[in-house]
Amino acid sequence: MPASRATPWPLVALFTAGYLAPYLLPTTIGRLDRGLPLTATQAGAVGSALLLASAAAGFLLASRVERLGGRRLARLGLLLAVLGYGGAALTGAVPAVVAGAVVGGFGSGTVTAVAAGGIAAQRDPHRVTTLGLLGVSALAGALYLTIPHLGPGHAMPLAALALTAVAVWPFTGRLDGRTAPVRTLAESGRLPHRRAGLLLAAAMTCWSLAQNSLWGVSGRIGLAQAHLSEVTVGVVFAVALGAGLLGVVGAGALGPRLGLAVPIGGGTALIAGCIALSASATGLRSFAGGEVAWNLLYPVVLSYVIGLASDLDPRGRWAVLVGSASSLGTAAGPLTGSVLAARAGFAGMGAVLAAGLLALAVPMTAVALRTARRTLPVIDVPVENPVPRPQAYGTAGPGVYEAGSANSYASTSAR
Repeated sequence: MPASRATPWPLVALFTAGYLAPYLLPTTIGRLDRGLPLTATQAGAVGSALLLASAAAGFLLASRVERLGGRRLARLGLLLAVLGYGGAALTGAVPAVVAGAVVGGFGSGTVTAVAAGGIAAQRDPHRVTTLGLLGVSALAGALYLTIPHLGPGHAMPLAALALTAVAVWPFTGRLDGRTAPVRTLAESGRLPHRRAGLLLAAAMTCWSLAQNSLWGVSGRIGLAQAHLSEVTVGVVFAVALGAGLLGVVGAGALGPRLGLAVPIGGGTALIAGCIALSASATGLRSFAGGEVAWNLLYPVVLSYVIGLASDLDPRGRWAVLVGSASSLGTAAGPLTGSVLAARAGFAGMGAVLAAGLLALAVPMTAVALRTARRTLPVIDVPVENPVPRPQAYGTAGPGVYEAGSANSYASTSAR
């Protein structure tokens, strides 16, 4: 999709549909646990299988989106999401539910791969990412308020995922047949900055595992340890996701003013404290405080990490690979959280996860610092009606381009 100043709403819609499954993870796992003959650990394993399929799609398609075409892949992913999640919602047979969750997860991952590749090709990927995070946070928050009132059973969250895919389908008509960006690397066949990219991908796997180890059992913490009702827990999650909206808006307004290292490294350290607080909660105040603060910070850090991955390769390959690595960690999160909680208790699980995040902040900050000093050589491919390039591009973000400059936060210093 050509990079332009106009907001690429199809990519925002695809981002929302692709990321919704991880956002609904607590209620999905909780409903599987209570609505089907599954233990809490088995329900967590189903959630992990869903997200593992999503990660597999990203790894498989990272270098193929341009060649296969964004419109075709997006429609395939949405179709798989409708069939998988919809089929799982309509049956009570455990094997069929598991199979549907896996098929739907692969569809979500396919949609996310198309969105990530297209967003990295934009002039300002951070701005588009924040819009996508706003969309998915708002939708997930509304669903957390709605689902508890629609009856028990495992079908509601899965049906919501399927219906979201249906709603997004019309946007695919506005996607280009191919998603290759207007600007490509001079040596387009090789992945640039392999060491930094691999380090960031490995760190993001563990980072997402820690986040979703807590997120996958947050519903159980609220119900079993904080002694709250499902309706109250749903309200807490909705408020927390609303705080996430504020965080994303703040990140979009702040843009590159603090660089990359402070939001990523410092934000990760603060998230570690929030996880420890939430996991040790024994009442409404501590549970809500931890969840709200955590969800305020999580999308902020995530938006900067996605922008950092986009800086490493404007063609979007590192963005897709890092996103898939994140999905891989997300996939392992529910099962990891369930096992840690069973063996060490919720508070012990939170302490372990917090310590791990503090350790991860170091390599992620190192990659951010090194990338901020780099520039990526680009070439411009002529188009029929080229968009005039301003000297400094609109909303601040990691994808600011100037004539002859690279897609990095360093280029914004000319503003």
